Amino acid sequence: MTATLFTNISNLATGVSDWCGDVKERVDAAFVVDKGIIKWVGSQRDAPAADNVVDLQGNSVIPGFVDSHAHLVFAGDRLGEFNARMAGEKYAAGGIMNTVNATRAASTETLVANVQRLVREMHSFGITTYEIKSGYGLTVEDEIRSLEIARKFTDEVTLLAAHVVPPEYQDNRQGYIELIINEMIPRAQGIAKWFDVFCDRGAFTIDETRVLFAAATKAQFGLRLHGLQLEPSRTVDLFDEFNITSIDHCTYLEEADMPRLYEDLKVATLLPAAEALTRSKFPDARKMIEAKVTIAIATDCNPGSSYTTSMPHCLSLAVSHMGMTPAEAMHAATYGGAMALENEDVGRLETGSAADFVVIDAPHYSYLMYRPGIPHIRQTWQSGKLIYDRDIK
Repeated sequence: MTATLFTNISNLATGVSDWCGDVKERVDAAFVVDKGIIKWVGSQRDAPAADNVVDLQGNSVIPGFVDSHAHLVFAGDRLGEFNARMAGEKYAAGGIMNTVNATRAASTETLVANVQRLVREMHSFGITTYEIKSGYGLTVEDEIRSLEIARKFTDEVTLLAAHVVPPEYQDNRQGYIELIINEMIPRAQGIAKWFDVFCDRGAFTIDETRVLFAAATKAQFGLRLHGLQLEPSRTVDLFDEFNITSIDHCTYLEEADMPRLYEDLKVATLLPAAEALTRSKFPDARKMIEAKVTIAIATDCNPGSSYTTSMPHCLSLAVSHMGMTPAEAMHAATYGGAMALENEDVGRLETGSAADFVVIDAPHYSYLMYRPGIPHIRQTWQSGKLIYDRDIK
């Protein structure tokens, strides 16, 4: 592979300047990519010679978005549930079983095709790195099948067998927990990187989560946590016992607990589309930032509570409803997501990072939030290769 110079960039958001989410920017910028890696970044007038030159026509460039929380392996939809919520019914975790039933009944080919469709959408919205969870199988074979499908698309695969307790185990919750520990976790080793638990009302208790996390830690999985979405609880106390990388949702995260996330280097992954589509209250990102918490923004793409792959939509919600500035939101959707996945190669455009970037047909990335709903993403590049072009149908 030969070196390629990307030039004629009006505004280049290269990376993170400090904890609060300010973003380094360059004007009249250029950068060089070789073997999928950024080799040089600087002013256009100082650009070195390269084998190939790509003129980006005065557009803006940002790092590829990092979606650290997504549920892409499923069948069917839950439109009826959405319509009911919009008519005033309250969101509850129990609707997950509607998707579980559809997913269990679907062929592997159907599930793969649906993931392919959603990944193409992600690329069109500038997402270059993404996590995929299981959690809509809830049997040994269906959970492992979901993980194997996810692994075809990403290394960031998460076992979420502890999503809800399936109906066949409603009278034997301990039996289902033992099934996860004794059969699912061993079979998921070498396929999944992460282990997640939905620890909230209608799902799993803190004590149950503690038992599951102990088993997952022994099996050397990284830990993630769905928590504080539906009601206040003491899930943050699990930080004292386990190396949890990210707590996701955080709708009911108490202000007094926010400094603990900073001190323990935990990431708060916020999912604003889920709040919007369930008509729930939004987490207070402003207070988290004041407490120096590292924030990630993710789509939470799933058919029940957040059926979107649009990271720009999530950024717009974060700015308009969670008190974030455009720079803070951009940081959260790029470098913050990378921190939630413990992957420092992505989420920035600096020497040595992956050449994952997005070309925006606007003078500045803030247009993604300033003019929401407009198709600003012109191109998406991953490891220096074009994976989406708005002008190519």
